[in-house]
Amino acid sequence: MVPVNGGTIELRDYFNKDKWFSSDYTLSNPGRVKNSVTWTETIEPFYVMKYPITKQLYHLIMHEEEEIILNDLPMTDVSWIDSIHFCNELSRVLGRTECYAITNESEKTRYNKTANGFRLLTDAEWQYACKAGTTGYRYAKIDQIAWYQKNSHGAVHPVGQLLPNPWGIFDMIGNVWEWCWDLYDTERYGNYRVFRGGSWAEVENNCGSTSRRKSMPDFKIDDLGFRIALTKL
Repeated sequence: MVPVNGGTIELRDYFNKDKWFSSDYTLSNPGRVKNSVTWTETIEPFYVMKYPITKQLYHLIMHEEEEIILNDLPMTDVSWIDSIHFCNELSRVLGRTECYAITNESEKTRYNKTANGFRLLTDAEWQYACKAGTTGYRYAKIDQIAWYQKNSHGAVHPVGQLLPNPWGIFDMIGNVWEWCWDLYDTERYGNYRVFRGGSWAEVENNCGSTSRRKSMPDFKIDDLGFRIALTKL
């Protein structure tokens, strides 16, 4: 786990009516729209996993009955609900207190901030960790740090193959989108949750530190995964 010191981060979201794939929900395309809102969040110190969760680790912890996976591909086709179940199970396996009280109605799932277990990053934590003290849309040239549509050859790649950000965190941009804890906007989108960063399937413009999308908590697709954090070691 990589230690992250506290600080502040300015977040921005864009609003438009573009549709993503064949789904009936909108996406944000930084640089293509003019309507935006900004706000500032305070970040407390925390620890973040150096890589997205891999298929190997996911299946080991969740006791999936299938062939042993010996590669470091990030776990994909995983929902927000799957992600928080994984966090709780990993916490149990390692003798930590579960962070999530999970209910059938995902928006009523509660996060116990005093628990010492594993959890998803918040939306603000994710952007803060991604930027790692830098000020631009990306912390280096995209081909040095991210798998995206132009260089991925149409597939996800093993974690950790490209350069990390200045804090030593890999694959924050591109390769797979990453689920965050946050509800997106309950008034407009109900129980939709945030995911961040872009993926191997995205064009260059959609892969960056402020790139944000949202979907239903049971949504799964082959370029969407997650990363975990700890509040305390």
